Amino acid sequence: MADRLNGYRILILEAREEAQFSKLLAEQGAEVVQCPMFAIHDAADPAPVEAWIRRAIDKPFDDLVLMTGEGLRRIMKLAAARELDQALVASLAKSRKFTRGPKPGKALREVGLEAQQTTEKPTTEGVIEMLAKIDLKRHRLGLQLYPDKDHSALTGALAAQGADVDTVLPYVYDPKAADANIVAAIDAMAEGRIDSIALTNLGQVRRLIETAKAHGSEVRLRAGFERTLIASVGPAVSGELAAHGLRTDVSPAEDAYFMRPLISAMAAALAQKRPREAG
Repeated sequence: MADRLNGYRILILEAREEAQFSKLLAEQGAEVVQCPMFAIHDAADPAPVEAWIRRAIDKPFDDLVLMTGEGLRRIMKLAAARELDQALVASLAKSRKFTRGPKPGKALREVGLEAQQTTEKPTTEGVIEMLAKIDLKRHRLGLQLYPDKDHSALTGALAAQGADVDTVLPYVYDPKAADANIVAAIDAMAEGRIDSIALTNLGQVRRLIETAKAHGSEVRLRAGFERTLIASVGPAVSGELAAHGLRTDVSPAEDAYFMRPLISAMAAALAQKRPREAG
């Protein structure tokens, strides 16, 4: 049923993967309340990024691995500012291109390029598994990274395959810039204006708790959780909730820890909790 969440307000804490989740919820008729959890900025020092761009132009990489669409867009933004964008695109056209999930592939298409291969699983582990099947010995490999992640397992795996890895980190996260968004979301729950909060990674739980503590909103956060259906995508998130003395109301069936099963579980629980309002 395409309207099974009509009349319900669902709070999601936006991170890198939440745009698709928001779309799926809206398709079910939900009013999605989005709470950005961080702001994104260009790297504070553009010099290393520009140097990477110039190395890519001077000697095209054999292989290019893109971890995020945001990363490529930030690289292209700096390249354009230095009037190097056309030369960079021409150079990247000569490389085999691998992407972590569909978003970097979309960013490539925006500049007229295509990925040769995309991971089945949009995770670092998925990238490692994909590239393990590729001969990388003595290959120059450009690797675009993203912030707040230990990439040593990936770079180590690539080096072990004989690749000469050249990394670039073109942007940073600013979590403090989003504190006001999180406090507003806490207030909305405490005031009963949210029907369900959908949590898709344990970092969201930690961020909520940390921000509430920093702004004296712990009591309101717990009051909000008491009034709101808490939906968890799986055991890791539920475990983090439990570690803070918080419950999980809804979670997908075992081995179905994905967005669509989570939405189905939420819809069933909300239908039992109160009659659906008119759309």
